[in-house]
Amino acid sequence: MSTAKSLHELTAEDNQGQTFDFSQLKGKVVLIVNVASKCGFTPQYKELQALYEKYKDQGLEIVGFPCNQFGSQEPGSDAEIQEFCQKNYGVSFPIMKKIHVNGDEVHPVYAFLKSSKSGLLGLSRIKWNFEKFLVDSEGVVEERYSSLTKPESLESTIEKLLHK
Repeated sequence: MSTAKSLHELTAEDNQGQTFDFSQLKGKVVLIVNVASKCGFTPQYKELQALYEKYKDQGLEIVGFPCNQFGSQEPGSDAEIQEFCQKNYGVSFPIMKKIHVNGDEVHPVYAFLKSSKSGLLGLSRIKWNFEKFLVDSEGVVEERYSSLTKPESLESTIEKLLHK
């Protein structure tokens, strides 16, 4: 369980080992996704990048958290993951250090996200790669989407939050 009231109270490590302070995203809408390079949903990187390019100047930030907890589909090092994302999908949004999204070693960002918005049937655990959390400009989790939800289908909700 997370004691944070807002995403803006939390930090993570980026894939370069630097602290990424979510307070720098105050006033922005944030889409957080647990990602993997060897997953059937990996092509969603392309749609995520397209969303980012379309809305980043209006206040959207996307943050990817690599995770190897689902079928060992993210086995690479942080450097290898970054290279894969840039080379194959032109990803320019921040990719964090590989983390756990479930279990005893769950990252504090995911503890916060899951305690803020449960998934299908009230379950809090992340079911698979490419689950998505949409966070408003105040750092409050607005929506949670399954891996099956295509990033492009989030556009109308993102637009509403950007103009809130």
